[in-house]
Amino acid sequence: MGFEPPQRLVRALGESYGDTAAGDWLARLPALTEQALAAAGREMTVERVAAPGGRSSLVLLVRDAGGTPAALKLSPAGAAPELERAALAHWNGWGAVNLIAAADEAPAEGGALLLERLHPEVSLRSLPEAKALLEAAGTVRRLWVEPPPEHSFETVAERTGLRIGAMRASAAADPALEPLVSAALAARAELVAQSPEADLLLHGNFRQSKVLSGERAPWLTVGPEPVVGERAYDLARLVRDRVEDLIAAPGGAVTARRRIKKLADALDVDRERLHGWTLFRAVESGTRALAAGRRQEGEVTLEFAGWL
Repeated sequence: MGFEPPQRLVRALGESYGDTAAGDWLARLPALTEQALAAAGREMTVERVAAPGGRSSLVLLVRDAGGTPAALKLSPAGAAPELERAALAHWNGWGAVNLIAAADEAPAEGGALLLERLHPEVSLRSLPEAKALLEAAGTVRRLWVEPPPEHSFETVAERTGLRIGAMRASAAADPALEPLVSAALAARAELVAQSPEADLLLHGNFRQSKVLSGERAPWLTVGPEPVVGERAYDLARLVRDRVEDLIAAPGGAVTARRRIKKLADALDVDRERLHGWTLFRAVESGTRALAAGRRQEGEVTLEFAGWL
C-alpha cells in the first residue's frame, strides 16, 4: 500500500523519538495499515491521507464495503494510543469523536484506532475568533466527567512534574529565560499543592484545531492526550490559541488577559488558577520548542508568556 506521510508528521516524529526510531516506524506504516484494516473486519479501503495532519499520528480516510466513511488513526507507542482509546471509550461520543470498536476491544498492533469520520479540513479555527472561543467552551465542558475507576491516566501533577527538569535546563542554557521559568515553576508548585475541585478527566491538549466539524454533532473534539486533574489546566492551552495573531495585533497583552477572564467566567473556573496554568503551559511549550529547534514558535510562545 503506497502513500506518503505528511512532512509535518515526519519532522515531528523525528523531534520526539529521533530520526532512526521515527524512520523505523514510518517504514512500517504500510504493513501496520494493512494489519489494522484486516483487524477491522469491514473490508475497508483507503481513500487518502488526511493532510497536513497532526504531529503524533497518521490519519487515513477510509470507507467500508457498504460505503460508510471512517478514519483510521495510527500512532507510535510513545503517543500512548491505548490511553486515547480509553478516554474516547469513556466519553462514548459525548463531545468527542466516536471510537468505532467494541468497548472491550484493544487497539490493533501499531496503535491503530478506527474512528468516526469528521471533516478534517473544518476546525474551529475556520470561525471568527469570538465564535470559535464560544464553541470551544461549549465543547470542552462536555468532556469534563469523572474518570473511570482504576484508570491508568496520568494526573496533572505527574505530567507537569516530568517537564520541570527540561525547563530548568533551558533556563541554565539561556539565563534570559530564568525569570520566566522560575515564575512558571513557582505557579505550578502553588497550583498542585492544593486544588479546590475534584479531579476530572481532561482532554489534555485542547485547542481550536482539535475541534472538528461533524455530521452527528456540529463540533466534536479529537486527539486527546488524556490526563486527570482540574479544569483550569485544560483551558490553559486554549487561552493562547492563535497566538501569532495576538502577537501581531496591537493590544495583544490586553486581549490575552481578557480571554482568561472570559473563559474563566463562562466555565466557572477560578481566574487566578487559569492564569497560573496558562503561564506554566506557555513557558513549558516555549522552552520545549526552542530545545527542538523551532525558534520562531518558541519565541512567540514565550513572548505571550511574558505578558502574563
